[in-house]
Amino acid sequence: MVLCPVIGKLLHKRVVLASASPRRQEILSNAGLRFEVVPSKFKEKLDKASFATPYGYAMETAKQKALEVANRMHQKDLRAPDVVIGADTIVTVGGLILEKPVDKQDAYRMLSRLSGREHSVFTGVAIVHCSSKDHQLHTRVSEFYEETKVKFSELSEELLWEYVHSGEPMDKAGGYGIQALGGMLVESVHGDFLNVVGFPLNHFCKQLVKLYYPPRPEDLRRRVKHDSIPAADTFEDLSDVEGGGPEPAQRDAGSRDEKAEAGEAGQAAAQAECHRTQETLPLFPTRLLELIEGFMLSKALFTACKLKVFDLLKDEAPQKAMDIASKVDASAYGTERLLDICAAMGLLEKTEQGYSNTETANVYLASDGEYSLHGFIMHNNDLTWNLFTYLEFAIQEGTNQHHRALGKKVEDLFQDAYYQSPETRLRFMRAMHSMMKLTACQVATAFNLSHFSSACDVGGCTGALARELAREYPRMQVTVFDLPDIIELAAHFQPPRPQAVQIHFAAGDFFRDPLPSAELYVLCRILHDWPDDKVHKLLSRVAESCKPGAGLLLVETLLDEEKRVAQHALMQSLNMLVQTEGKERSLGEYQCLLKLHGFHQVQVVHLGGVLDAILATKVAP
Repeated sequence: MVLCPVIGKLLHKRVVLASASPRRQEILSNAGLRFEVVPSKFKEKLDKASFATPYGYAMETAKQKALEVANRMHQKDLRAPDVVIGADTIVTVGGLILEKPVDKQDAYRMLSRLSGREHSVFTGVAIVHCSSKDHQLHTRVSEFYEETKVKFSELSEELLWEYVHSGEPMDKAGGYGIQALGGMLVESVHGDFLNVVGFPLNHFCKQLVKLYYPPRPEDLRRRVKHDSIPAADTFEDLSDVEGGGPEPAQRDAGSRDEKAEAGEAGQAAAQAECHRTQETLPLFPTRLLELIEGFMLSKALFTACKLKVFDLLKDEAPQKAMDIASKVDASAYGTERLLDICAAMGLLEKTEQGYSNTETANVYLASDGEYSLHGFIMHNNDLTWNLFTYLEFAIQEGTNQHHRALGKKVEDLFQDAYYQSPETRLRFMRAMHSMMKLTACQVATAFNLSHFSSACDVGGCTGALARELAREYPRMQVTVFDLPDIIELAAHFQPPRPQAVQIHFAAGDFFRDPLPSAELYVLCRILHDWPDDKVHKLLSRVAESCKPGAGLLLVETLLDEEKRVAQHALMQSLNMLVQTEGKERSLGEYQCLLKLHGFHQVQVVHLGGVLDAILATKVAP
């Protein structure tokens, strides 16, 4: 016997759970659902930064898991299951998404972040209905998410390590299992407990109601509560029409009672038509409103960075809004509002004692941090923000908008726009440096480059990547090649390190001047700035400098081949339209470019953030 009548709707369908989680299997089995288990092979490497909300990331991951299973099963025997259920559970605290720990140290770090604090557990769920026609798979996806707030007690280091050594954290999002030993860490739970375990059963049943039992006139007359699970009698005499409402019951016309009943039903239907109730309205467009207001959130973050709010609070005790306002020379009234939205975004923590930085703010937003994005944020605030106000002109004209933002004609893009003064040049370099610091280690280790004794980082700016290459490969000599004005300022970004003897700086224009000799050439976030003709020119110059066997390492943000999935890359391509002459490209497009210039044996690695690395080898003509 099933506990909820809506589960019965799936009893005669082939249902597949795209998850190996024993907790999800137990929850659904206890509810009476019959299903097969086919764990998804989808690699959970979606770019978290490209999602406006944590639950958006969880829902997309759940959807991709379910679609991968549906496609794989259909390809195997040309018969897809009727329904595939995908789910993904994440834990978020202080703006960070915590998934499953990779080792015990990672588990300890996760649990330390949760100690004494409230965090959110999000589960994204995707219900994929499948059908086959002419050997083609057709899918219809319904997705939702559930959030539960969980607060941990203050936990001692000894207790944390005892729990880590139990082995329980290793396969669980956030590093704990609330249904087992991890329950002893939890002080309170607000919301669906089963959601924390791994699957929001109550919301799942409500979603099935929406899918299989849309409102009927008699439901509207009873004013059934929106998004609730109906009583069992509302499921009687309902047809099993897939994806639609109940078929009308067939009655013989005749008796006065039946006519009266029909008239009453007609009156209710007319009333429902004239006075729409909540059940007939579309779902509130929360996600759409988040997109509409997204620019406001960005500007609030930019403003807090410009006022050095996160610098002021770094590693300090909580401070009141009035005290912060006086230190940043702003009104207390306005500062408090700014601080409140920063807290709502997970950038600050707000308590009775005042405001303090989250770990995200300390690491990425304070201007003096090793991995600070402050320079990149200021570049977006002072330049990109203004350029994007002319986006409609960029789309209409197909050109960058520096001439409108600067109020004058731009002949040389970089010299006239990015490098027009020492201040703007330094701002651009700080932006590039902050982004490169985050990804340089991943770039340097994406491939085994130990067989190259020399490298030339073309357009290498501050030398951030060169330092990481020198650190990873002690026998490699690295040359940073960039414009004279850039090389002159690069010394500001050079900390004294042993690898300095391996790094050399050479000034020149890579479109006009000879490139330094090297066995490996690196073009990191260079090609996307330029249109195809200049890309061909630059690749031709690199190819001419390469001997057979030499390597070319490209680092870019790759579009998917159909240009409809990689949101961050697509946005960056739009950004290139506004800012430069270039665009983002897909792997297929880069492979064609490389082949035309004599580079083969193309390998690609996704770096785990927003960048991808491509390594190719020059072959003899």
